[in-house]
Amino acid sequence: MHTNTERPYQRCTRCVMDTTDSKITFDEHGVCDHCRNFDTHIKPYWKPKENDFEGLEKLAAQIRKAGKGREYDCILGLSGGADSSYLAYIAKEVMHLRPLAFVVDTGWNLNVAVENIEKIVKGLNLDMYTEVVNWKEMADFQLSMFKASISSQDFPQDHAIFAGLYNYATKHHIKYVLTGSNNATEFIRPPLEWIYMNDLRMALDIHDKFGQRELKTFPLCNIWKYRIWYRYFLGMRRRFPLDYIVYDKAQAEDLLHEKYGWTKYANKHYENVFTRFFEGYFLPHKFGFDTRKNVLSNEILAGTMTRDEALEILKEPPYDPEQAELDKAYIAKKLGVSTEEFQRIIDQPNKTPADYKNSIWALKVAVWFSRLMGIENRNMR
Repeated sequence: MHTNTERPYQRCTRCVMDTTDSKITFDEHGVCDHCRNFDTHIKPYWKPKENDFEGLEKLAAQIRKAGKGREYDCILGLSGGADSSYLAYIAKEVMHLRPLAFVVDTGWNLNVAVENIEKIVKGLNLDMYTEVVNWKEMADFQLSMFKASISSQDFPQDHAIFAGLYNYATKHHIKYVLTGSNNATEFIRPPLEWIYMNDLRMALDIHDKFGQRELKTFPLCNIWKYRIWYRYFLGMRRRFPLDYIVYDKAQAEDLLHEKYGWTKYANKHYENVFTRFFEGYFLPHKFGFDTRKNVLSNEILAGTMTRDEALEILKEPPYDPEQAELDKAYIAKKLGVSTEEFQRIIDQPNKTPADYKNSIWALKVAVWFSRLMGIENRNMR
């Protein structure tokens, strides 16, 4: 397992982020820069105990006006997870919109996710469109990412989901894309060295080096396309309704269960067997990165969990070691390699995006500009 040997190990005295984030800094009290950023840029403007129903209705009115005369006035991605499921509830029952539920079948969803999607769609009487990603292309792309030996193994899935959503919205002239991203659970994001995403140039370079199959139908959309072309030329708007309401995730999960029979997952993103393996085994085993730390730190700063409770959770493995081995064998088989070969690929020396063609400079400029314009207030480095 990779460990950071360049500096002594240290954990924040307020949250549970630590020096596995190599760029983390601490003040004289041992408080990390994620917490300080929260205090300076998020907490003064974030009102977790106040519903902004006036703002939410204003947004809803804009969406209804833009969608007048059309079959749908907005589109939202539905994964079966808590955030997207609760977003669907808010869009339909609170905002009184006519959303299209967009589902991407990447070949990895667990039955519980499929069942949750069905329950939400049926319970809210939503229309649903499912985009099925060509499995041979997906498997080839994912195996090439493993062979590249970088941390961001979930890029093909994540990219297919958001690219598919944005491409569909613009193609069918649906102006508003609703997302379940929210300040309440995501103001500490995984450091980019843990999960470096959205760099299509890097991913395609990796696929050129290690892939065997042309990506003929795979959904693709680079950062300039969706942030510039789709936004300023085609008029696509991304909106975040959960930031207008008091979003207590535990209460939201209870509501979804009581109303629709929705089922809770063990951890965030564990509705998907590949993501479960990636976050629960691959990242901690190969790189020493544990994404539970930023998720739990969010809860600490939001006041929904104590630091001691978070530390107790971190004493346990991300998920059952026996299940990890079963998932490893299952994933290897689906990707077309033996378990032994898959393990050899995983055990290769670690690499970073700097080992491949990339757009790190462009992403840094985009982050800098987003912070300058007040669009992004989280630590992103």
